[in-house]
Amino acid sequence: MSQLTIYANNNPSNALINTHDLTEITQQLAKVNVRFEQWQATASINEHTTNEQIIAAYKNDITRLKAQNGYKTVDVISLAKGNPAAAQMREKFLFEHTHNEDEVRFFVKGQGLFCLHINAKIYQVLCQQGDLISVPALTPHWFDMGSDPEFTAIRLFNNTEGWVAKSTESEIAKQFPLLA
Repeated sequence: MSQLTIYANNNPSNALINTHDLTEITQQLAKVNVRFEQWQATASINEHTTNEQIIAAYKNDITRLKAQNGYKTVDVISLAKGNPAAAQMREKFLFEHTHNEDEVRFFVKGQGLFCLHINAKIYQVLCQQGDLISVPALTPHWFDMGSDPEFTAIRLFNNTEGWVAKSTESEIAKQFPLLA
């Protein structure tokens, strides 16, 4: 179940808001220019579905976002449960960083925790199957896939280089709760 938890950035032990209500999640995130949507596939998806078939199953929503925001590149990334490199991969995203472009992720399967540092608050967004999040360019954030991740996600990029992160050099990401 999708979840939004908001903290003051100096108080990781006391949530200001904690909700599973999709309307409230969407509204709270819209206030800080973060897009949160839910998408439905137009075709059945299972463990044998190819990346091309996954993209085709969400073509209408992908086309809409590309037209609205000028995204040029779309791909699918997957991580299987029990991956021996999971700990190193998890570590790659657990520091506060920014991008020069929006970070757009749609969860076809599994989950991930986006932690956004906006206006002296931390917005922790637990995205699950069917959720899309678009983190605006230059928004400080970090991402946690959990200790034994399993997910498939569609990514949209404005540039052909894909994901390029710039560290904020802040230690704030170490102060807030993560996935198990």
